Amino acid sequence: MTTSATSGARVPQEERTRAMRARLMEATVELLVEKGFSGTTTTLVSERAGVSRGAQLHHFPTKNDLVVAAVTHLTERRGDELAARAAELPEGRNRTRAVIQMLGDHFAGPVFTAALELWVAARTDESLLAAVAPLEQVVGRETHKLTVQLLGADESQPGVRELIQATLDLVRGLGLASTLGDDTRRRRRILDQWAATLDATPGFEARFARTSTTERDHK
Repeated sequence: MTTSATSGARVPQEERTRAMRARLMEATVELLVEKGFSGTTTTLVSERAGVSRGAQLHHFPTKNDLVVAAVTHLTERRGDELAARAAELPEGRNRTRAVIQMLGDHFAGPVFTAALELWVAARTDESLLAAVAPLEQVVGRETHKLTVQLLGADESQPGVRELIQATLDLVRGLGLASTLGDDTRRRRRILDQWAATLDATPGFEARFARTSTTERDHK
């Protein structure tokens, strides 16, 4: 009976701990966006999260401990956000444009801005770099894979893999530019032109042939 009672009491505590850590992670991400890495302090994070300093320090004794945990949290957030948006994309001949614009919006959003703050800080902080670099490699591979799938790209065709990577470099660069001011209209014009370029490129055509056949079969 004692073991059962102890087990029953432990589960809610574990849930409260997970919820508290999640609040700390979300607060850290919000502050990275609002105040940058240098302006994000453990005191501000605990206040924003509604967590006592003692409880925060118990789980994350230093700022880097906190930020490294936030890197992992950000990685999951970025993956979840892209997957959710990808599920809403249309089919048909406007799909390339929708995919490219979705990527552009994602990399111009607050989750990418927070990640960018960590990249800059990691450049001169070895312990932070050790945490950021491998996770960014995971994000890069997964984003590349998702982009290939969404565009129906055939990477066995010469140059297609490079164009996928150029697409991701383009949206990252435009995302970086957006941190200096709202350039949504300019970004959309550029990405519309890039989508048209991909549509006219061998290796991105097979999907349209399948789509056209499917559309005819349904008429």
